[in-house]
Amino acid sequence: MDETLARLGQNIQAALPAEVSRFYVEYSELNLVIDAASVLKVLQFLRDDKSCQFICPIDVTGVDYPSREKRFDVVYHLLSPHHNLRIRVKAPLGEGETIASTYALYPGLMWFEREAYDMFGIHFDGHPDLRRLLTDYGFEGHPLRKDFPMTGFAEVRYDDDKKKVVYEPVALSQDYRNFDFLSPWEGSTSLHLPGDEKAGG
Repeated sequence: MDETLARLGQNIQAALPAEVSRFYVEYSELNLVIDAASVLKVLQFLRDDKSCQFICPIDVTGVDYPSREKRFDVVYHLLSPHHNLRIRVKAPLGEGETIASTYALYPGLMWFEREAYDMFGIHFDGHPDLRRLLTDYGFEGHPLRKDFPMTGFAEVRYDDDKKKVVYEPVALSQDYRNFDFLSPWEGSTSLHLPGDEKAGG
């Protein structure tokens, strides 16, 4: 299988030498690294070429590498039912840069692009309805970025008195726990726990 994938990677890179910077096979999966500006050309080739026929899109997502110059990888997963093969296409993208929407090639990816926009802040040019998908309309920030705080910025809850959803600053009610090491639920260093006398009867 790895040899088949490696041959396919070589053929794709030979057909698109300016667009595909490299390919590699890892864990029996073919990976392409491409120039973000040529995403439509590459994905159309992968969809239409007889040796590829990756007609079934699986996913579009992002990966955040804050220390890199090109902070994000926009990652496409595609399936070729005809050849029974999968491919992963990675397009490095800098913060503030945009990438073309693949809606015209794969209409079903509209939802995944909206999710990547919501979670990572990746902008897809030409998307027909680019707005948040999983978070609230007034949400600030992008939760899957590595610099987003684990607690978030605001607590969202339904206030029964006001009969509406309210935003409040995050309040951590228990910064430090006072562990009771005599409690069997918290663990103990002694060999005898309260209640052990009931077991030995």
